[in-house]
Amino acid sequence: MKRVALLLALAAVAAGCATVPITGRRQLSLVSDSEILSSSLSQYKSYMGKAKVSGNRVQSAQVERVGRRIAAATERYLRENGLAKEVANFAWEFNLVQDKEVNAFCMPGGKIVVYTGLMALVASDDELAVVLGHEVAHAVAKHANERMSQQLLAAAGAQAVGYATKERSAAVQSAAAGVYGLGAQVGALLPFSRKHESEADYMGLALMTLAGYDPDCAPAFWRKMSAAGSGGTPELLSSHPSDASRVAALERALPEIKAKYRP
Repeated sequence: MKRVALLLALAAVAAGCATVPITGRRQLSLVSDSEILSSSLSQYKSYMGKAKVSGNRVQSAQVERVGRRIAAATERYLRENGLAKEVANFAWEFNLVQDKEVNAFCMPGGKIVVYTGLMALVASDDELAVVLGHEVAHAVAKHANERMSQQLLAAAGAQAVGYATKERSAAVQSAAAGVYGLGAQVGALLPFSRKHESEADYMGLALMTLAGYDPDCAPAFWRKMSAAGSGGTPELLSSHPSDASRVAALERALPEIKAKYRP
């Protein structure tokens, strides 16, 4: 019986695989786009209903301007690389929320929130593009989908893939609770794994470069972020690789990024 369950689980994993744009990494994908967009949108609306949107018009306009430019470059890249169907999954929103934390997050479907605490460190559109490119990358790579799929498989095994509609919906909602942190951090994604964060770093460099921003500022900006957290790690960096290894990885990636993704 255990052997059968194992074989079913392996079959489910093999059937539920997708490829991450730009990096080409294979990832687990057991949750449909419609399922994850439905569950995440409700949490996003709940969050924004309680959040205090910033009244700083200049900074809010900057977040919107830079975000839209990166989103447009991202959609152009997807269309030019045979991934036009993916564009339909995005309904981009870029909001600046009043919060002293140095943080930003992205919900599936391109719902991105930046905290005013982070904007205190941003000196240019290029620096903001480092953060927004990273957050857009999470959406494009479907990292939340991958985490939900991992939780779904871990909690219910291969049976979850073949659940009846009602049972599957309950299983997906349970997995979403583990990803969105319901009850503790409503609407905001819990920290991604270091693998996901490193991938978003690389993809974010590519996306900001495609949008015409300067990727060379990324290592210095992340150093600035790290220094700002001298009394404690900024929330945005909490689950990332160590500061030194992260900056080193960004610097190693820059020559390839500029060669492949200059607009």
